[in-house]
Amino acid sequence: MSTATFRIWRGDVNGGKFVDYTTEITEGMVVLDAVHKIQATQANDLACRWNCKAGKCGSCSAEINGIPKLMCMTRMNTLPTDKPITLEPMRAFPSIRDLATDVSWNFRVKQKIKKFKPRPPDAPDGTWRMQQEDVDRVQEFRKCIECFLCQDVCHVLRDHHKHDEFIGPRFLVYTAALEMHPLDTEDRLPELKQAHGVGFCNITKCCTKVCPESITITDNAIIPLKERVVDNFFDPLGWLWKELRPKT
Repeated sequence: MSTATFRIWRGDVNGGKFVDYTTEITEGMVVLDAVHKIQATQANDLACRWNCKAGKCGSCSAEINGIPKLMCMTRMNTLPTDKPITLEPMRAFPSIRDLATDVSWNFRVKQKIKKFKPRPPDAPDGTWRMQQEDVDRVQEFRKCIECFLCQDVCHVLRDHHKHDEFIGPRFLVYTAALEMHPLDTEDRLPELKQAHGVGFCNITKCCTKVCPESITITDNAIIPLKERVVDNFFDPLGWLWKELRPKT
């Protein structure tokens, strides 16, 4: 058994400070275990979100030594304990108190994205036919647990505060799942170009690096969406083809 010191942010939207807590750690512990121990023995009023403790609910997102992570999936033996371990709330969203942030903006963004609009059934029995590779293409995006770590690490939201102009990587993934669905017929490209701000992303891949579900956010979702927008709005040959092809 050994000890570790946690430098935890204590405060709210009006301000606060870091407070050091030293606690015992044992083999197999994760950061969330240590936070619970600190809550039980030293800081009963420490605010912290969590639910499943299995890396599937996305509730315990925080910044550990400056890196957005899930506290329940960050093992203590992966962190240096010779100096204080810094814990602070996600910086891209308003603080509620201590490690808890107000992520409600994300749900308001989701409501603005055009919903799934399927094409009419194409089989005599009233069902659809589609290629398995088209089905498989969007399955990766469905693994998202909405922890919003990708939103937090995105510099467009974190540093430049473009919340009114950019929906962030989480919802570009959500849009990609709809746009690439083999049955969907809705056109979301105008919104991607303007209101959703896909052009703000400069594909640094920081969102992909922090995703706990290992979704290839940049390469498989964002870049294909950017390519569709470019083809539709900025490619002269694409404009010519749209004018010449038969209208359906």
